[in-house]
Amino acid sequence: MASNFSICGICDFRHVTIPSVVWCSECDEGLCDDCKEHHSISKSSRDHDIVPIGDYQNLPSEVLQVSQSCRKHNQRFQIFCKKHDCPCCKKCVIEVHNDCKDFVDIDDVIKNVKSSNAFQELEHTLSDIADYMQRVKQNREENLISIKEQKEQIETKILKAREAINNHLDFLQHTLIGVLNLTIDKQNKDIHQFLKLIEKNKKDIEEFQSNHLKIKQHASELQTFLTLKQMERDIATKEEFIQSIGKSGSLSHTRFFCKIDTYLENLTNDVKRFGEVVTETKPNNIPFVRQKDKQAAQSLIPVPTKSIDDLKLTLVQSFNTYSREVRGCAMLTDGKMVFTCYTPGYVTVVNPDGSKYCEIKTGNVFDVIYLGDNIIAVTSGYNSNHIHFIDIKLKTIKKSLNVDSSNDGIDLYDKDLIYCARAQGLKKISFRDCSAGTIINSKLRDWSYVKTFNDTIIYTDKDQSTVTCTDMQGQIRWEFKDLSILKFPLGIAVDNSGNVYVIGRHSCNVVVISPDGQRYRQLLSTRDGLKEPSVLHYDLISNKLLVANVIEKAFLFDVTS
Repeated sequence: MASNFSICGICDFRHVTIPSVVWCSECDEGLCDDCKEHHSISKSSRDHDIVPIGDYQNLPSEVLQVSQSCRKHNQRFQIFCKKHDCPCCKKCVIEVHNDCKDFVDIDDVIKNVKSSNAFQELEHTLSDIADYMQRVKQNREENLISIKEQKEQIETKILKAREAINNHLDFLQHTLIGVLNLTIDKQNKDIHQFLKLIEKNKKDIEEFQSNHLKIKQHASELQTFLTLKQMERDIATKEEFIQSIGKSGSLSHTRFFCKIDTYLENLTNDVKRFGEVVTETKPNNIPFVRQKDKQAAQSLIPVPTKSIDDLKLTLVQSFNTYSREVRGCAMLTDGKMVFTCYTPGYVTVVNPDGSKYCEIKTGNVFDVIYLGDNIIAVTSGYNSNHIHFIDIKLKTIKKSLNVDSSNDGIDLYDKDLIYCARAQGLKKISFRDCSAGTIINSKLRDWSYVKTFNDTIIYTDKDQSTVTCTDMQGQIRWEFKDLSILKFPLGIAVDNSGNVYVIGRHSCNVVVISPDGQRYRQLLSTRDGLKEPSVLHYDLISNKLLVANVIEKAFLFDVTS
């Protein structure tokens, strides 16, 4: 590259310093206004692409440092050696690549490089990596929030455990003190009653003593003799009372003490900790799925080694869709699930654990398909001619596309958006050039759903209770109809082997149909929790089947064979 792109290269060669205003990558130098004009009309340079010098300076430094001519021979690259995967000047071909045979003109190699598959694939890969990094960042941030919530829950649990222990100890303490009070009160009552008896007998003895003294001093000999026998009997009674005191144990000295339960006494020694904090680490793999890998998984020709009879569904979880009229569902690469609610019209996003992530108001919304990079496309059913593109992360409608028709079921095939347009048939919109086209001209019923697999299109007809498979030109390959097993078919999905999963609204079941449309099997019914089932989605990466009732309830199954 030129040593200084801020000044005009031609003027600099003439020893004149004039600022450059544009940059010619083919000439590898800057040009001032005057030289730019000559450059644009000169026969040798009139076809060169130029860019404003400010835009060129904003290119990444690693791009600016790329030399567009041979550093060794100071000649422009003209040849590309496929063997060594490098550009060459004419001298390089002679000196270094003399034995090489696979050469192409450098101009042929770089022609339309910005619109090449490799350049677009790199763009998609960068987008996939950025999306993956964002999902990892979001995953870790969500983990931080959950850790904080778990910390608060554990603290609350510890405090509740401590409170329960305190309450129990308070109860035991209150009970023991109650027993102590009853025991002491009884003992005090017994002693007080005994003291009253002693006091009464003591008064009787004192009265006997007083009477005895009076008799001795003033009574006659006859009086004394006559009362002596009675006094002897009374005193004998008192002596018996005195003798009974020792035998009855009334003089026993009562002593109280408390014996603490052995478990409580050893509590501080035996219990070394209040509890423990257990760390449980569960693998939380966030799959990195490139768009080209996902498209390849959808486009690979299936080689069914297992029949539909070998399919096994295992319930992973059931949860609330937070919606009352589910018309569409989809799974994102990070495990989140999307549900459309037709009226009053919103999209609900549910976290992998079943909690509500967000709700996005949209107006009437029917089916949904995930396009990658946090973008979903949703149809709007009968009351609107628009297909909306919603950014889940920003929770807003990013773009609305008027398709001039009602639109129900929707699917993505390569770079074509295929949708059911009711009276206008089955239509498609290309993301390559935004062109529109018709696959099937014949009228489709309302509430038709569509799914693609390899070079086929499968769609439902609720009124005829049919599932129809066509090629990409609309030619019918097979049609399935059996009212004994499938009535009012709605949502439809296809797995990696081409097996077709269909919701039967009135038959209240999920039926799987073989890739050739000849065999079928009921997989789910009311026994599995289905109640007015509406839609389903098969995730080709995780092999999980998402099934949603029209109101609130949804189920996630692992599909194995």
